[in-house]
Amino acid sequence: MNLWQEVVIAAAAFAAGLINSVAGGGTLVSFPALLWIGRDAVLANATSTVALWPASLAGVYGFRRELKGGARTILLFGAPSLAGGVLGAALLLRTPSEMFAQLVPFLILFATLLIALQEPVSRRLRHAEDDRPPSRAWWAGALAFQFFVGVYGGYFGAGIGILMLAALGLLGFTDIHKMNAVKNLLAVSINGVAALYFIASGKVYWADVLVMTFAAIAGGYSGARLAYKLGRRFVRLAVIAIGLVMSVSLFFR
Repeated sequence: MNLWQEVVIAAAAFAAGLINSVAGGGTLVSFPALLWIGRDAVLANATSTVALWPASLAGVYGFRRELKGGARTILLFGAPSLAGGVLGAALLLRTPSEMFAQLVPFLILFATLLIALQEPVSRRLRHAEDDRPPSRAWWAGALAFQFFVGVYGGYFGAGIGILMLAALGLLGFTDIHKMNAVKNLLAVSINGVAALYFIASGKVYWADVLVMTFAAIAGGYSGARLAYKLGRRFVRLAVIAIGLVMSVSLFFR
């Protein structure tokens, strides 16, 4: 890897860490950057997951107070999340690189649409009022849905936040701050088991990981301050625009 490639992926990882700390969707920057410097699509996705994971821990720490009293939900959702994350990672490594490269534009577009829907759905959940306890069937459906969220998270991952908010909404959760806290913890868990699977399988560009991890942590640290200047809405719209541009460019590549 030469100097300009290091600069490209470091800048992308910094931006990804910043974006994840403010709005989510940093993978839409870090993953295409690895493709742009010529990395294999499957290994680039695995590398991006491993590199961004340490920086994502800050999001969990930031919501630690909101996690109090949520042990039952975390335990119930944790098992299908972890199982799905491992399965998704395994499916990724068993997908031929040529096939995955063809799927990438669709995955990026899907993730971009999820991020675009996140704020409207969050507002709807914030104002929802339904005191009826969910039935066992609702719980079973939500947990099954979470398993598939885990599979998607292990396979690609960008935009899983909105899917998890939807699963929690099915169960009648209305406190958006607690929902975000649970969502962040589950996302870190899904990405964590996927990252471990990729590492154990030896499918990671370690030189890229070292450069990107520190850059992503620096970006995440800077994100909080920059968020006050730019605003969450601006960053979110920028992520959506980047995602659309990336998906369109890859469709016509």
